[in-house]
Amino acid sequence: MREEFKTIKTPCYVVDEKKLKENLTVLKQVQEQSGCRILLAQKAFSMYSLYPLIGEYLCGTTASGLYEARLGHEEMGKENHVFAPAYREEDMAELVKICDHVILNSFSQLEKHRKILKESGVSVGMRVNPEHSTQEGHEIYDPCAYGSRLGVTKADFRPEFLDDLDGLHFHTLCEQGAEELIETFQAFEEKFGVYLKKMKWLNLGGGHHITRPGYRVDKLVDLVRYIRETYGVTVYLEPGEAIALNAGYLVTEVMDVVKNGMEILILDASAACHMPDVLEMPYRPPLQGGYLPGEKPYTYRLSSVTCLAGDVIGDYSFEKPVRTGDRLVFEDMAIYSMVKNNTFNGIPLPAIGLLKENGGIQLVKEFGYEDFKGRLS
Repeated sequence: MREEFKTIKTPCYVVDEKKLKENLTVLKQVQEQSGCRILLAQKAFSMYSLYPLIGEYLCGTTASGLYEARLGHEEMGKENHVFAPAYREEDMAELVKICDHVILNSFSQLEKHRKILKESGVSVGMRVNPEHSTQEGHEIYDPCAYGSRLGVTKADFRPEFLDDLDGLHFHTLCEQGAEELIETFQAFEEKFGVYLKKMKWLNLGGGHHITRPGYRVDKLVDLVRYIRETYGVTVYLEPGEAIALNAGYLVTEVMDVVKNGMEILILDASAACHMPDVLEMPYRPPLQGGYLPGEKPYTYRLSSVTCLAGDVIGDYSFEKPVRTGDRLVFEDMAIYSMVKNNTFNGIPLPAIGLLKENGGIQLVKEFGYEDFKGRLS
């Protein structure tokens, strides 16, 4: 464990500046080699104090609604895209002033907002559904699943509105590689390629694990080059996880050890409050010094101080006994953690720190009682 983690107040998210820059360097190289434009998907990581740094490498931000769009506009100030399944009229009135691209989810939404979109001069896109799923085990994140509300299918596409569109968008991946993207693009091309020839841009969405070890960057570059050369469009990618993948930690302290058939650690961090994807996906977060149950001599169940019986992070084994007061460090906690956390049970939000490239932790944000109280009245 790093010395800096032994003294900070817990729980605390810590973003690793050095690792963040390494990820951004990879993404910048993809842009340079392929000619694509990469945007930060703020739904995964919206620590805006780092937007000036991210903006040095990427082309801008993408949003899932008005508030994220405002954040990208105010804090990065580069290209600003937005997609939502539906838009309120009052939100659209503001979005067309701060966004470069507005992506719609249906032709009925295009008809509803057609006038203001045309008058504003914003670039308009339509999300389509290639109806080709490449995911296994993550149905909650599969936009191509049966009954999905996300994207227009080929059967419902309305070519008579092509003159109102500048681009097409699809987003079907989740933590996947270039191979799945190529497979999905081929399905998209078969269904919608004829319309792409009339577009100015194509947005390939997110879910690209570009900065993961073993990701075939060469295949991604080749695909983007093929699309640009064949269809003459600008190609956008909007990864979220890839920007801050493996660039964050959650430092927590053991508050107690209880027994019920096995030893259970009570932590000051919570799956339900501080890393909801552990319960939603579900998945097992990496833990420094933690192994599979039974792999090392001492196995514990890691849980929290909430009243939720199922607030369990997982079972881990350790080389040495774990005691009250010990600190544990979860990894890959920058993405889909800070953006999803909550104050269920009145549990305080973790502080946010930045592990500087030259050492030391800069405290970025602390939360207190007023942050909890002010949410509901």
